Amino acid sequence: MRGAMDLRFSDAEEEFRSEARQWLAANVPRGGTLPSLDTAAGFEAHRAWEQTLSADRWSVVSWPERYGGRGVGIVEWLVFEEEYWRARAPLRVGQNGIFLLAPTLFEFGTEEQKERFLPPMASGEEIWCQGWSEPDAGSDLAGIRSRAVRAPGDDGWLLSGQKTWASRGAFADWCFGLFRTDPEAERHRGLTYFLIELRSPGLTVRPIPQIDGETGFAELFFDDVFVPDGQVLGDVGRGWAVAMATAGSERGLNLRSPARYTEAADRLVALYRSVLAERPDHALPHAEAVAQAWIDAETYRLNTYWTASRVLAGGSVGAEASANKIHWSETDLAIHRTAMDLLGPESELQHDNPWLDGYLFALAGPIYAGTNEIQRNVVAERLLGLPRG
Repeated sequence: MRGAMDLRFSDAEEEFRSEARQWLAANVPRGGTLPSLDTAAGFEAHRAWEQTLSADRWSVVSWPERYGGRGVGIVEWLVFEEEYWRARAPLRVGQNGIFLLAPTLFEFGTEEQKERFLPPMASGEEIWCQGWSEPDAGSDLAGIRSRAVRAPGDDGWLLSGQKTWASRGAFADWCFGLFRTDPEAERHRGLTYFLIELRSPGLTVRPIPQIDGETGFAELFFDDVFVPDGQVLGDVGRGWAVAMATAGSERGLNLRSPARYTEAADRLVALYRSVLAERPDHALPHAEAVAQAWIDAETYRLNTYWTASRVLAGGSVGAEASANKIHWSETDLAIHRTAMDLLGPESELQHDNPWLDGYLFALAGPIYAGTNEIQRNVVAERLLGLPRG
């Protein structure tokens, strides 16, 4: 990609694509499937896949080589994601660390923290979960009540409180989360961002079964859990700014690459053609929905590359990340809802139906990473300049 409006790939980027495609073809597990990562066995199988990626420096291609990456740019990362999803490779069990925490570490972390946490994150040796939501503070992150006080000896902190809906928390090794270090401060102040080992004394992990019985989440209970000063990310009391950097990664370019949706949209078109050949009267009423889902996925892809070109030119994502999050979550839901409509009501009873699995996951998209209702408020206030209601 050569300029802000030139979305053609350079020869070097195409060579990178070819190398990635060949490696994935030779290494992706047969069928691209592993046991569910929301089970203990599946979690470890996915960790092993992360280690396979890391061994040839494919797990974090855009990171510097010293931390396990290839030192390439954001465009190459997007290219790799296209090839990754085209190859139907396994889901990334390390995504909370790699796509959310790592960009925040690069921005706010000390050199010692980068050296300590990034290499084992890249290799899959240490998998991270997110410890933000609380029973009374889900989308309202500023309303958290979990606290941290200075430990005796003044060399660390004692954390207390509860976190819930910790993604990957049932089997993860580490957690990143916000705690209130100044209870007298205003809501968005007095918060501090901590990096916490889940095997720490006083920390209890309670898995949360999902509707299918698998444990993709966990509750975390903190009872005077000691965390040393070296595991504070950013300045004490300035955790809101650090958390917003992580949230920007979650809603912006990092967590949901467009390839996830363009690949699903292509599969939806193939499904439509198959149903059309066998049951044209059933398929034809869904033609417009199929076309719109494909257009929305392609729009997201082009917008992401345009955004990447802006970042390369020195720009930033900013509040546009909220519009981005609304788009990818609703596109994902539209793709899978249309597929289920094409397959008919009997598809809801097929336990080995990947479209059903995808649909159930897509239902959560408008909720996680900040509910779409909250994101629309951000768009209205910060992008459109509308008054607060």
